[in-house]
Amino acid sequence: MDLNEIRNEIDTIDSELIRLLEKRMDCAKAVGEYKLKNNIPILDKERQQLILDSVEKKSEKYGASLRFLFEDIMCISRMSQNRIIGDSPFRETIRNIRENLTQMPTKGVKVACQGIRGANSHIATKEFFESPELFFYKTFSDVFDAVESGDADFGVLPVENTTGGSVSDVYDLLMSHNFYIVSAKAMSISHNLCALRQSELSDIEQVWSHPQALTQCSSYISKHDLTPIAYSNTAVAAKKVMEEKRLNCAAICSTLAANEYSLKVLDTDIQDYNKSTTRFIVISKKPYISENANKISLCFNVEHEEGALSKVLNMFSLLGLNLTKIESRPMKNSDFDYLFYLDFTGNLRDKSVMDFLCTLSDEVKVFSFMGNYYED
Repeated sequence: MDLNEIRNEIDTIDSELIRLLEKRMDCAKAVGEYKLKNNIPILDKERQQLILDSVEKKSEKYGASLRFLFEDIMCISRMSQNRIIGDSPFRETIRNIRENLTQMPTKGVKVACQGIRGANSHIATKEFFESPELFFYKTFSDVFDAVESGDADFGVLPVENTTGGSVSDVYDLLMSHNFYIVSAKAMSISHNLCALRQSELSDIEQVWSHPQALTQCSSYISKHDLTPIAYSNTAVAAKKVMEEKRLNCAAICSTLAANEYSLKVLDTDIQDYNKSTTRFIVISKKPYISENANKISLCFNVEHEEGALSKVLNMFSLLGLNLTKIESRPMKNSDFDYLFYLDFTGNLRDKSVMDFLCTLSDEVKVFSFMGNYYED
């Protein structure tokens, strides 16, 4: 057979496969209707295992590959059945928050952020909100407590940096408080050398800042033979320079911090590489979901089974959903058991996304919806 003849045969087989798969999907829907009438769960692990073992056994040449294919077919069938049955706890959760499917308010709100005036979280807050009533707190936990108590409507926190990685404490706090992410933005962070207005660059002997900022500017610090001194926050360092009034000391901080504490910018963009980017989120007790929401955050845990995580991730691939982040964190009070934090592009108003999440929530050990929000 030549190539064209082989391809023609493949086309014929594909047409037959399509007809048979459509017939199988119709049967899957009939099963879903039966399960609905008789109050039977969608996922039957024992039945699924029997089918997959049978498929692998019947095909000596391609058993493992066909098993993988049938896992996908059965996953699609379960999503179809979930649409029919429609009693997933997750679907009910979304029904209960329909009144919050609106844009996050940006005016006349109280906002908590970690640090002090001039800190990067302060800069991010100005991007998210218009003239908010601001409250500053020492720790991330304090920000969560403020939102929990109602002292603040929203909290602004960093969750990820291109050089420092994820801020794991914030993810842990999100789970323990069961809050929602309602907005997010990635911001370029510029490091500047700032000192008293009477100081000149030639006067500077010490440079004060957060340890991460000092690391990101290490080449500049070495080139100018400066002594680095660590502080809890870039803005705290700027404030300390203002209070100490030492001509030989400078802070690595933002221009906002320099303005807040009446410092002069001696040099700009002194980081070793291009501007680092930090991702900030807005947290809330209410799950605001705007019409243009384009990002969904989840947290889940899977069984200790071979390929369990791979099967979950393959479900995203089946629907063409773009994963933008996945990270594991150890579960508290559990030996070598992990939670997976995951972000992907999507909107809950899309029925296929909703059906998928309902299916996923039914098939993992732990499932937490952390928000559907807009991110630039």
